[in-house]
Amino acid sequence: MAHPYMPNSTADAKAAMMRAAGVTDVDELFEQIPADHLAAEPIALGDGVRAEASVRRHVRRLLDRNDSCAENLNFLGAGCWQHYVPAVCDEIASRSEFLTPVWGTPSSDHGRNQAWFEYASQLGELVGMDFVGLPVYSWGAAAGHAIRMAARMTGRREVVVPATLDPERLAVIRTYCGGEGGEAIAVVVARHDPDTGRLDLADLEAKVGDATAAVYLETPNHLGVVEADAAAVARLARGHGAETIVGVDPISLGVLKPPSEYGADITVGTTQPLGVHMNAGGGVGGFIATRDEERYAREYPTLQVSLADTRVPGERAFGMTLFHQTSYGSREEGNDWTGNSVYLWTVVNAVYMALMGPRGFADIGATIAANSAYAARRIGTVPGVSVRWPSGFFKEFVVDFTTTGRTVAQVNTALRARGIFGGKDLSVDFPELGQAALYCVTEIHTADDITALVSALHEVVAA
Repeated sequence: MAHPYMPNSTADAKAAMMRAAGVTDVDELFEQIPADHLAAEPIALGDGVRAEASVRRHVRRLLDRNDSCAENLNFLGAGCWQHYVPAVCDEIASRSEFLTPVWGTPSSDHGRNQAWFEYASQLGELVGMDFVGLPVYSWGAAAGHAIRMAARMTGRREVVVPATLDPERLAVIRTYCGGEGGEAIAVVVARHDPDTGRLDLADLEAKVGDATAAVYLETPNHLGVVEADAAAVARLARGHGAETIVGVDPISLGVLKPPSEYGADITVGTTQPLGVHMNAGGGVGGFIATRDEERYAREYPTLQVSLADTRVPGERAFGMTLFHQTSYGSREEGNDWTGNSVYLWTVVNAVYMALMGPRGFADIGATIAANSAYAARRIGTVPGVSVRWPSGFFKEFVVDFTTTGRTVAQVNTALRARGIFGGKDLSVDFPELGQAALYCVTEIHTADDITALVSALHEVVAA
């Protein structure tokens, strides 16, 4: 029986839509799906539950089977990190004027546009850039768009990236660099130096040439190592007429130089550390920032918010700019297709950055650096366990379990039994590192937390 408030579920509405689409069977709309991808038999679903209380109890029972970082000690990071989210971030984001509106007129959206403008202004100051777009879904999406921007600007079809990239982010970049009709951008991977964890400059120099549209690097990189040679990388790219794209974790910029100071042309990264809770299945936010130059501004695929004078002397207003070059303004004719995004997170990010201020970022950066260095030293005392590249990292570091005779999977299983999420297993994605894991330590971790981890590791490797 069709619900009266869902007209597209009625037989008449369905028939009308099929006539408009020119099909006689709904299956015709999905004929491109290979036959071996289709279910061979109906999914065995139980009878529907009509009582709301019963549904709630059932869902609660399913959710209670999960173990979260709220109930366990967590040392996982690798792209989505556990930072403290001040209560005011949730309070502001949950206000109806931010939470429920999706779109509207410039006048009705004045407050929202101001929040977006404040986000862009503060993030630009943090990364040392003047022009910041509204965010896309993720760091990988931002990097992919930035590479395509560089390709359009230079007319070249090649990008050089480091071998230390997060494999998931590299997969997203490869997707953005794909295309038809000669639009594909070749992704060239430069090796890392096994002694330092940083880019191998000699290998990079051999792979950057006249076909290179951009060199992409991250600092700290996926393995936590700070790319101390980033300025040399930028000089190398500039010498070949290529753009330098730097990916950065913005929470590190309280203690590290902003990318603009060592030669970045385009800066990208994640906004998740700036007041956004960890989540699975939803966008965590990725930003793109450049200098305020028309040649960069014209290539942005994202929405921009600007501040301008109105017809009333002394009055100013916020509004969209360069709207026509986005997929919102020109659909498939836009620079790139960005679709919907994570605009509510800009409000959270703006609140977080305003709350922290320059001193707050310096304090949290120093705290994370101290906590992670302390944890690395303590973990290095566990028999058979060592820390690769024990200096020059931020927040994350690589722990090697190879000589313990145990796999990372075995270690993590044993830690889980003790209420601890261990580091991300790197043995598949980076087999050259052996049985290694990426551990993350942030401002939320106390000395007691680290002692609990080290004690658990002593027990696990001795068992």
